Amino acid sequence: MNTPSFAEMFRRLFAAEGQGRSAKTVEVFGWLILAESVGIVFAPQLAVKLLHLPEMVEQTENYFRLVGLLVGGLGMLYVAAGRLNAQGFVFASLLDRPLVPPAMLVLWLTGILPWQLAAAFAVQDFASFLWTLSAWRAEQRVAAPVG
Repeated sequence: MNTPSFAEMFRRLFAAEGQGRSAKTVEVFGWLILAESVGIVFAPQLAVKLLHLPEMVEQTENYFRLVGLLVGGLGMLYVAAGRLNAQGFVFASLLDRPLVPPAMLVLWLTGILPWQLAAAFAVQDFASFLWTLSAWRAEQRVAAPVG
């Protein structure tokens, strides 16, 4: 297999040629969490108010910003994988995202996360999982041989 050059990968990243429906859902999810991360990094108090979270002290706000930065990195991975039609990543996301709601439930039940934040992550990840799964199955039906 021939590895594409860095320049070729950038061209494919901007052109999104041959992007399937499931890869498009991964890209859109990436843009969503990337936008959320920008809000968390630059306006953490707004995120706190929107989610009705308890007031934060300065150190907590800085940790919240750090989480926003990490979520932004994840968002960039989802955007790039979606734009490049990386089917392996799309499949891996179908394995990962349904695990978020149970993980959020555990974090809420143990008092680590407030229910609003746990619910927001759980609903967002599970809804995007269902969207990607639906697109994946539709692609499989179209690709299946007739007969």
